[in-house]
Amino acid sequence: MTAQLLGGKELAQKIKAQVAADVRNLDGGRPTLAVVVATDDDAAHWYVRSIASAAGKAGINCRIVDLGAGASQANLEAELVSLAEDAGVHGLILQTPLPPGVSTAQLVGLIPPEKDVDGANPVSLGRLAVGEPSFAPATARSVVELLDHHGIPVSGRYVAVVGRSAVVGKPLAHLLLQRDATVTVCHSRSVPLARFTQPADIVVVAAGRVRLLNSEHVAPGAVVVDVGTHVLPDGSLAGDADEASLSEVASALSPVPGGVGSVTTALLLLHTVEACRQHVAAGVLA
Repeated sequence: MTAQLLGGKELAQKIKAQVAADVRNLDGGRPTLAVVVATDDDAAHWYVRSIASAAGKAGINCRIVDLGAGASQANLEAELVSLAEDAGVHGLILQTPLPPGVSTAQLVGLIPPEKDVDGANPVSLGRLAVGEPSFAPATARSVVELLDHHGIPVSGRYVAVVGRSAVVGKPLAHLLLQRDATVTVCHSRSVPLARFTQPADIVVVAAGRVRLLNSEHVAPGAVVVDVGTHVLPDGSLAGDADEASLSEVASALSPVPGGVGSVTTALLLLHTVEACRQHVAAGVLA
């Protein structure tokens, strides 16, 4: 058995084409996404540049606010409040990592849910948990969209999610429950891990540990979605799943790179357009 690769590039292109069309047909203003950055992390800056590039190609304004790696809590709070009150900004993202000593929880709470296009505010996550309209974290939604794109059903199936972060694991569990999956969320004390992942039809690994998941953790024919991205010493990328080991056991496997990550940026743009549309409908823009 050789696993089917669940690539995300085709899906990302499809979403971006939809975004560009929506922008052209949008009445009342051009969507604007603001990204607040306070780090010297190269990977974070590369990601922000990729968002800006994709936004520009889709006709979305992208305002990058770089406060520097030495930004204080007060600096960040003031900038977020200003952008939250700016009617010309429709989507707002606080890029991580943040400077040491800064309270991420307090900062994301300043992002209005209607502008929270990456689902970081606890209010957004709460709405997601109870099934009310909200923007889901883009990475979590990417997993569901990727499965849909490749025709892999979720309803009635058992899904093991490895990782319980507020960015991926927890919101993904809610998204899967909304699709009638049976979900187990695993974490560092879910030992042995195989006890929870081997019975699963679908395993999503988002633990932040390079090549954590291997063929011993999954049953033959399982679907594996890899959310992790790690830069190896030789400069290549690897995920949370051991692709070489799993490719002979899993029926389908998302690659790193070229899988979930390819879709995330596209969904952020889609959410920004939707936020702009909601602002226009509410009469926020002239």
